[in-house]
Amino acid sequence: MWRTRLGVVGNHVRGDRNDDVCYSPEVRQAPSKALVVALESTIVSHGMPWPQNYSTAKEVEDIIRRAGAVPATICILKGKIHVGLTDDELRYIAQDATRMKKLSRRDVAHAMAMGLDGATTVASTMLLAHLVGIRVFVTGGIGGVHRSFLDTMDVSADLTELGRTPVTVVCAGAKSILDIPKTMEYLETQGVCVAAYKTDEFPAFYTAKSHVKAPCRFDSATDVARTMVCSLDALGASSGMVVGVPPPPLTRSSHRFEEAIERALREAQEKAITGAKETPFVLRRVAELTQGESLLVNMMLVKNNAQVGAEIARELFSMCNSKIG
Repeated sequence: MWRTRLGVVGNHVRGDRNDDVCYSPEVRQAPSKALVVALESTIVSHGMPWPQNYSTAKEVEDIIRRAGAVPATICILKGKIHVGLTDDELRYIAQDATRMKKLSRRDVAHAMAMGLDGATTVASTMLLAHLVGIRVFVTGGIGGVHRSFLDTMDVSADLTELGRTPVTVVCAGAKSILDIPKTMEYLETQGVCVAAYKTDEFPAFYTAKSHVKAPCRFDSATDVARTMVCSLDALGASSGMVVGVPPPPLTRSSHRFEEAIERALREAQEKAITGAKETPFVLRRVAELTQGESLLVNMMLVKNNAQVGAEIARELFSMCNSKIG
């Protein structure tokens, strides 16, 4: 059961012999997929400007390595799924966002069939990580229910993916530009375990305070890994988990961040910017309105999440080896 459900002991798991999947040498040589940490590529191509995106991606990968795990940035290049990138490939996706199509779950098959280059979102990174047997995924923040939901019915595909894909997402909560209470309700409906890490309140990306209590709390990476094992092995659950890690402290008050978010959302509405283009626009405007502080926090929090995610992967690897042994 541990082999069939967790799919993480040894490298011969689903996707390894798939001609559409290209592994970096580092990922291919990993002793187990349990030790590999998936990273999305949209945060690199669309989430931060050059060259901060490249340097941050390199630092995140190094943090994971130093913590004893293996980083695997995931994207689509010339129609092939790449799990782990070389330095040249990472630089390629970071330098020019216009050549990288933003790919959610619905877009992956088309990008592969057409031989396109594409950056994966939270939803599509989960999809591809699960395909190859990776169980831990680190990102900045997840998508959610948009504040304009009643007018637009805009709900991120990240939430439905969490309800059907057994991957643990380590993040700084849902992005502050979203409706966090509604996001939490939606995740409950999807049967997703949502937990705060070493705190009781679910974080809100730029700030640790969302005023929304998390349903669960984890105080260690061991707690997270043990819960993953119970979910996958004992229950055979098909849903994922969200581990919300509070971001580093801000120098700017959360109230001033909220003002910047509100203004950016109004501007997006006035310019009729919707769908996949809305979040990048709003995040970029918030960075401008906060004189770059939101970008700094974004860079800091994803590094913080990488440390926690690597510790979880290391614990999962240890538990799997102990059980099999």
